[in-house]
Amino acid sequence: MLERAMTGSPRYYRLLGVLAVFMGLGFASYLLVLQKGHGVTGLSRDVSWGLYIAQFTFMIGIAASAVMVVMPYYLHNVKDFGRIAVFGEFLAVAAVGICPLFIIVDLGKPMRAFNLVLHPTLNSVLFWSFVVQTGYLLLNILIGWNVLEAERKGTSYPNWVKPLIYISIPWAFGIHTVTAFVYAGLPGHDYWLTAILAARFLASAFCSGPSLLILLCFIVKKYTKFDPGRQAITKLTNIVTYAMFISVFFVGLEFFTAFYSAIPGMTEPLKYLFVGLEGHHRLVPFMWLFVILAVAALVLLTVPKLRNNDRYLAIGCACVFFSMWLEKGVGLTLAGFVPNPFNQIVEYAPTIPEVMIALGLYATGAFILAVLFKIAVSVKEEVAA
Repeated sequence: MLERAMTGSPRYYRLLGVLAVFMGLGFASYLLVLQKGHGVTGLSRDVSWGLYIAQFTFMIGIAASAVMVVMPYYLHNVKDFGRIAVFGEFLAVAAVGICPLFIIVDLGKPMRAFNLVLHPTLNSVLFWSFVVQTGYLLLNILIGWNVLEAERKGTSYPNWVKPLIYISIPWAFGIHTVTAFVYAGLPGHDYWLTAILAARFLASAFCSGPSLLILLCFIVKKYTKFDPGRQAITKLTNIVTYAMFISVFFVGLEFFTAFYSAIPGMTEPLKYLFVGLEGHHRLVPFMWLFVILAVAALVLLTVPKLRNNDRYLAIGCACVFFSMWLEKGVGLTLAGFVPNPFNQIVEYAPTIPEVMIALGLYATGAFILAVLFKIAVSVKEEVAA
């Protein structure tokens, strides 16, 4: 089926060309960082995790969210999801495929990544993070490809695929739980030391990932002959809505716990994010934008008249996606370093090379996604014909 990725409309080739340009710019920026070191980035002794790790954390959630389609379709026989299940699996492949790249660019020297394989440490959460990411990538490639191949041939997928499907479901929960443990297992960062961090990660993943999938389904419907189906989108919208309410609720729990207990290590990061702390307020506009987008998303997804309108639904899903990106892909990671162990505040801002590298990696994921979606859409159009 790979040959289907080699043919397409001029729009398809233009998209791949634009993505290739951003990939090239990102690689050129990475070469600059390799030559000059992290001194050309905004990272420092006090803020060792910045844009790269924040995006890694967010994209792991996007990858894990495929389970919101896989579990209803394969376990509960929700046939409406059959039209979009492979798209969810391929979205997971593209998302988890670039996650190790964010880690590698953060390490400074890429050869350091081999230490996880050459010198494995079983009590290291980072080692298990590597294991679950690699396993999840292979699972989704094998499942998605074989299910799509079976659909093309008009047959059932091989029997050996079914155990992989069952394994992939708890594995999806596991990859984001392990990511949360990487954060929560670090002493000295009070903002991350919460028992519900894994639950927060999963809730945000299960609304941001499916919301992105809905937007992608709208794009597929507009630019191809394949219609993912309104019933599938409606059911996915319900999942997004419930998960979004839970995610916002969990953020509220953090506020109550922090300010009712009045523990400085818990209140100061939240103050820094939403009102500023000791004259430092770089992230305040972004976090209030998160609040505005989250409220707008809940309104658009809750009111039936708005939710059933494709235009407003698309806006609502975009609000969900970008609000969760701001909360997890910006605020959560950076707030953990405020204040530092010396009770000082060191603010972080990504530099142009960092931004270009991140855009290059996102372009890489989008390139993989475009190719996989092109193959899937071609097969489904052939089957429909």
